[in-house]
Amino acid sequence: MNLPKKHIFVCSSARLTGEIKGFCAQNEGLEILENFVEEVQERELDGDMMVTNTGCLGMCSMGPIVIVYPEGTWYGRVTADDVEEIMDALESGEVVKRLLIE
Repeated sequence: MNLPKKHIFVCSSARLTGEIKGFCAQNEGLEILENFVEEVQERELDGDMMVTNTGCLGMCSMGPIVIVYPEGTWYGRVTADDVEEIMDALESGEVVKRLLIE
């Protein structure tokens, strides 16, 4: 397996026990995660992009949070409807400025 060019982390508020609860989970976190997975598959970017859910990132006031590496881009207040726009930006080497956490 080759390393992905991009790694997308989506907060799903998962706890160490595996329980899914918290701000991001209550505010489309899992739907956002699913949308990223679907977008990566539909765009045939499976080898280039990896999507992973995370536990709480401790920034609930900015959640749901999406982080893209290797750039280290943090997006806040992401909705399921924002996923396609973020993916378009990733493919073109840009960022979605209105969602950036700086």
